[in-house]
Amino acid sequence: MRTLLAALVALALTPPFAALVSLAAALRVPERPGGVYWWVPRVWTRALVWAGGVTVRVHDGDRMGDGRDARVFASNHVSWYDVFVLAATLPRYAFVAKAELLRIPIFGPGARAVGTVPIERDNRKSAFASYETAAAQVRGGRPIIVFPEGTRGRAYPLRPFKKGPFVLAIAAQVPIIPVVVYGTMAIMPKGEWRIRPGVVDVHFLEPIPTAGLTYEDRDTLSATVHDRMAEVLERLYGVANTAAADVAAPSATATTPNVRV
Repeated sequence: MRTLLAALVALALTPPFAALVSLAAALRVPERPGGVYWWVPRVWTRALVWAGGVTVRVHDGDRMGDGRDARVFASNHVSWYDVFVLAATLPRYAFVAKAELLRIPIFGPGARAVGTVPIERDNRKSAFASYETAAAQVRGGRPIIVFPEGTRGRAYPLRPFKKGPFVLAIAAQVPIIPVVVYGTMAIMPKGEWRIRPGVVDVHFLEPIPTAGLTYEDRDTLSATVHDRMAEVLERLYGVANTAAADVAAPSATATTPNVRV
């Protein structure tokens, strides 16, 4: 039932919303707080979250900013609903997303219009060029969401991080906010299309400054973000962060207090 409802919502809203932001971009409508480039993606994703029967609990939301703070959000990734939940929660953002998504008719032009940066994951040179484009957006004041694991996993233990997102944060000289999303695997795990209602917890961790860091610091920055996210997953949810496991694990949704992490 939830899968059908989410599909109907996506089919009903995607064409007009994509057309609206694409037209706004073609007419060079300027971006402003609360304007069309802000509210269209937020309404679209909130509708999908509602259709999926998902309840979102935000922890330490004061670390999100108001949408005008230049920063990089680095999140774990196990489900398409990670994307929808983050987009429905943050006031403003752009994603660094795999390029094939932006080739989808109707959806692709709309995604580009709201600032999504395509990345060719199999082309290292092209991927770093995409991160340079994203860094320019961040320096201009637009927050960026990245998934440093590169793609969705099949279990909550973190996999090795790609270096590009941390090169991006250092190039932009903006704070990086580690984000832990938990609960989306029970809603829509990788490899499945069925959507189940549930609760998702989104934890915004302490910002990690990058001012003064250089390209040579990328590995240290990556390890710091990885360790902080892994610590939260283990402490709050009992997820043992083994070497880079990506195996199927039982889904679970834990109830936790609004703990400052």
